[in-house]
Amino acid sequence: MQQPVAGDRSTAVPSQHSLKPSLTADSCCAHRLVEDPEWSLATVPCLTELCLQHIIHNFEKNPILDRLLPEHQRKVLDRLPTGLPLAITANLISDEDYWKRCCTKRWQVCDISNYGGSWKRMFLERHLENILKCFIPNTTDPNQVLELIPLCKDHVRKLEVDQFLPPLEADQNEERDDLSKSESDMEFSEASVHHYDLRVLVTALPHLEELHLTYGVKDCGMNFEWNLFNFTYQDCCNLAVAVKMCQSLKVFKLTQSKVDDDKTRLLVHNLLDHPCLVELNLSHNLIRDKGARAIAKLIKHSKLETLDLCNNQIHDLGAQALAQALAESSTLTSLNLRLNCVEDKGGEAIGRALLTNATLKSLHLGSNKLSEPTAALFSQVLAQNTTLTSINFSCNHLGLDGGKQMLEGLAGNKVLTEFDLRMAGVGQETEYLVHQILWANREAAWLESLQQSREQ
Repeated sequence: MQQPVAGDRSTAVPSQHSLKPSLTADSCCAHRLVEDPEWSLATVPCLTELCLQHIIHNFEKNPILDRLLPEHQRKVLDRLPTGLPLAITANLISDEDYWKRCCTKRWQVCDISNYGGSWKRMFLERHLENILKCFIPNTTDPNQVLELIPLCKDHVRKLEVDQFLPPLEADQNEERDDLSKSESDMEFSEASVHHYDLRVLVTALPHLEELHLTYGVKDCGMNFEWNLFNFTYQDCCNLAVAVKMCQSLKVFKLTQSKVDDDKTRLLVHNLLDHPCLVELNLSHNLIRDKGARAIAKLIKHSKLETLDLCNNQIHDLGAQALAQALAESSTLTSLNLRLNCVEDKGGEAIGRALLTNATLKSLHLGSNKLSEPTAALFSQVLAQNTTLTSINFSCNHLGLDGGKQMLEGLAGNKVLTEFDLRMAGVGQETEYLVHQILWANREAAWLESLQQSREQ
């Protein structure tokens, strides 16, 4: 073996003293790994990732999205905060996953099926609805609504507003001081609680198809006052003009708003010959016979398919006017008169109309003080009419004889699948036999639809 040459440092064996500093450095390094939580062995992010982080953090000041590659857009959209102003996101972002995050972050219940399967439409519609529900006349800045119009007008198809706030009490007190002492409290209440005027908004939404409104205040608690629930004549005038100018409107619902005959006639006047309206719901209001006669005129001069007048104050004269319109209608398929007071004169008039009408499929006459004479006439209807599939006579006084007459008429009927006779006094035996006939009709209808689907 070759011996090391004296003085040759390259082959010299290191001493113990020369190893000591190296061991000390390794020990410090190991100690740092354990004790310092800020220290990391991770590599520095790539430049692309740093750029994407910068875009996300500065998106509100400098929104950059369209110029990115698809995979980079996906990363940005997945990490953008949901609280960005709509002025930035509404017209720039169409990604449904982003709007889904916005919806689920803001609301616990999100049923996308009510919004045509679109998360963006849900967010924009509900956001606009919330602003309208909280709008206080003479206090809230109208620009809060107006600035939203260009952002959401292409997406809003339906508005459901179940609350309209009146002006603050201080504004009402100022108005009270301006009124002369001779004016009544009723005149004051009419003049002081006008709500948000929908004309500008509704006419600026070119795709609006459904409008569901309730003029009242929710959760008022101990601050309850009747004038919080006033749908004034001026409110009605503004709304009537709005729905007339909204040519795309298909469904109009104005419920629980104290709509009386005068307001009904004003609304109907502006809805005559509307090109698209197919459903009208004025349930839970104060409509009497004059209002019903106006609605009968609307049936003749519109394309109405569904009419809901549940829980109003319509009597026999109003029902007779509706029956005359029903006899001439070629479009109406559903009529709901539940919780009115049409009595036998009105019920018989509707029955006679159905002997010639060939379009109505669903009729609800529950709780209308009907008795045996109406049942006798509807026995003929059941025997002759081949379009009605659903009838409701619950909570009337048809009696045992009336039930038997209904059963006789139903014996040869093959199309009726729903016939509600609960609490009508027809007897258990009649109810059972009616149920058997309906069951057979439903089974036959199901087999027919199954056969049609197979042929297609």
